[in-house]
Parts: sequence; C-alpha cells; structure tokens
Amino acid sequence: MNPLVSIITVSYNHPEVTIDMLHSLQKITYKPIEIFVIDNASPNDDPTPIRDKFPDIHFIRLDKNIGFAGANNVGIKLAQGKYVLLLNNDTEVPSGFLEPLVQKMEANLQIGVVSPKIKFYHFPDTIQYAGVTPFHPLTIRTKGLGYGKVDKGQFDKDSKTAFAHGAAMMVSMRAIKKAGLLPDVYFLYYEELDWCEAIRRAGYEVWYVHNSTVLHKESVSTGRLSPLKTYYMNRARLIFLQRNLKFPLLWFSIIYQLLVAIPKNLTFFLLKGQFDLFGAYWKALWWNLGKKEHYSIKVTPRLEELTHEENNLILEYRRPASI
Repeated sequence: MNPLVSIITVSYNHPEVTIDMLHSLQKITYKPIEIFVIDNASPNDDPTPIRDKFPDIHFIRLDKNIGFAGANNVGIKLAQGKYVLLLNNDTEVPSGFLEPLVQKMEANLQIGVVSPKIKFYHFPDTIQYAGVTPFHPLTIRTKGLGYGKVDKGQFDKDSKTAFAHGAAMMVSMRAIKKAGLLPDVYFLYYEELDWCEAIRRAGYEVWYVHNSTVLHKESVSTGRLSPLKTYYMNRARLIFLQRNLKFPLLWFSIIYQLLVAIPKNLTFFLLKGQFDLFGAYWKALWWNLGKKEHYSIKVTPRLEELTHEENNLILEYRRPASI
C-alpha cells in the first residue's frame, strides 16, 4: 500500500488560481492523499468558493496573515501523512507527478527532501528549476540549474542538490521531527532554503527528481518586482546570513553586504527612479538592524500540536466530508 501524502497549499487572494491548482490535483493518479488549503487571511478576495467547490479537502481560514512558513506549519501540524508536499497555489500538476517523488524517498531513507523539475506554466518547454547550486558565502545567492533554458532532456537525471524549490517540495515527517518546522521568522522567501539547511544538518539529503514535473505561474500574489517582493526578499537574505553562516564567513559576508551589495542596490534603484523599491529595500535593511521582533532570530519551531495562539487564529476549519 502506498504511504499517505499530505499536500499543503497556502492561498492569499486570487481564489481562482487555487481552484485551478485543485482541479489539477483531482486528476492525479497517486493515492492516498489528503489536501490542506490554508487561507492566509485573504483581505481582498473571498476564499469560500474554494471551500464550497472542494468538499473533500481540509479548508482552514486564518484570522491573520502569518506568512508562508507560519501558514504551512499550521498544515504540517495537522497532517497525517508520511510525507508532506508543500505546493504553491499558483502551480498546476500533471496526473503522474507524485509517484516519482514518493518512489525516490521510499528507496532511500537518507533523503529528507525532494523537488520535481519545475517549468514555467506559460512557457511549458522552459525550465524554472532543475536543482540549484549552494549559496555563495559572500553574496548569499545561488544559481538555479536550468533556469530559463528550453528543456531538451539535458537535466533528465536525478541528482543531489543544495536546495529544494518552495513552489513544490516534498519532505518526510521523519526529517521534520528531527530538524523542526519551517522557520517562521522569514514571513516570505528563503524559508525553504533555511529549512533545507536545517534538514541537511539533521543528517538528511536534498534531491532533485527529474521525472516529476510541476508547472509554475510564479509570483501571482506578490508580483515580479513589487515593493512587497523587494522588501521581503532582501530582509530574508540578511536573516539567512545570520542564521546559517559562522565566523569568519559571517563577518566576511556582512562586510561584503555593507561595502558592496547594499550601496550598489540602493544606487541602482535611485538611478532608475524606482523610489518605491528603494524605500522597500531600505526598510528591509532597517528591520535587520533593529530586530524589533520579540523572539530570537535563531529560533526554529518544533513539530508539536497547534499552539494556543495558532488555534485562536483559525476562523474556520472545515474537514473533508468523507471524514
């Protein structure tokens, strides 16, 4: 019998995008699965059509936007599967995408995380993800393997990789119990990269699986170069640096950021007249300098029952009709 896979997706506005993703999940051949949709307090669009159209999913509506990591962690704490698949709501999947991911993890217990080949939805012959290089210790940047290249089969081989892709990553509950949950200090971006680092430190491997494919519409909620994306992306990069680099690399990277990266980026936004992006970037820097959050930047939440605070955030929890 196949192991249960818990599929978790976070919805924020644009319910029609989530509905399209769920329609594609209805056609998959792998069983058994359970599906969790976590609505992250959508402010503009009513998410109830998701609940009404799909009676066989777990639908959870939150009272407050607690970020990508926080919302996914709510789903993980409720999940019953041997494996948890985090799947962006702006994706669509072929019918047989799940089997290769499960088979890869079942064949090697040292693997804690897998990601499929990810292609752009609007350009389905073009690769977005086929693995990724490790972070450069100064720039805190990676290089996506295959990004923007036409898929000619050149990445049709499974391989160990530095990081999974947050749009579609499957993690074993065994690894989560040992490494902890997604670090919710990030709110948006880098949380899955940090999670991969933690899972690797716990003794597990991260793999790219070539014969599973997901189509990604990318940045429907945040936009490609929006102030929101600029703020959270750059805030997260500096958090990642502090959580994952050790002395002396930590200090070399901080010096590089202060003397090279930060002046370069601020100057670029000014010269381009992108004052909204300049403001968002400066705000991200200030957040890291001030660390106004009441908890430590180093904290990683553990797998346990929902906290009192999380329970209070749940406005609605509609369980599947079949339960």
